[in-house]
Amino acid sequence: MTEQPATPFSAVVITCSTRAAAGVYPDRGGALVVENLRAWGFSVEDPTVVPDGPAVAEALDAALALAPDVVLTTGGTGLSPTDRTPEATATRLDRPAPGIAEAIRAAGVAAGVPAAMLSRGLAGVSGRTLVVNLPGSSGGVRDAMAVLQPVLSHAVSQVRGGDH
Repeated sequence: MTEQPATPFSAVVITCSTRAAAGVYPDRGGALVVENLRAWGFSVEDPTVVPDGPAVAEALDAALALAPDVVLTTGGTGLSPTDRTPEATATRLDRPAPGIAEAIRAAGVAAGVPAAMLSRGLAGVSGRTLVVNLPGSSGGVRDAMAVLQPVLSHAVSQVRGGDH
């Protein structure tokens, strides 16, 4: 069961997709993340959609400057040459939280998507913000949010200095 914070935790969602940023197709993954976070009591604006590449690092910097409790990215975690979200994320993390990313990959594989193991998504803490890279597909986002639902508020509480 997810803890409901006395004051809402804040979150920023970044969709990393060249095609969604260009309007080739709508951003479904970011919308799913926002929908879930709002249902869990988080304060979150609509997703920021950026193309793969340097714009991801810029969006991460802008998000982290706001000092939210959580930054969730979706997309850019695969093996394609333009999938560089983990590299942009890695340089901004102070402390890794590899179990989160491992659990997301494992859930995808368990859901019957062998390609989920190809995700290079990372998770960790930057300052007092938990950052997690999610896959870009709608199914991958659903699987990842199911993994995060029972632990996200507790993780944020720990990052804030709460009890274990």
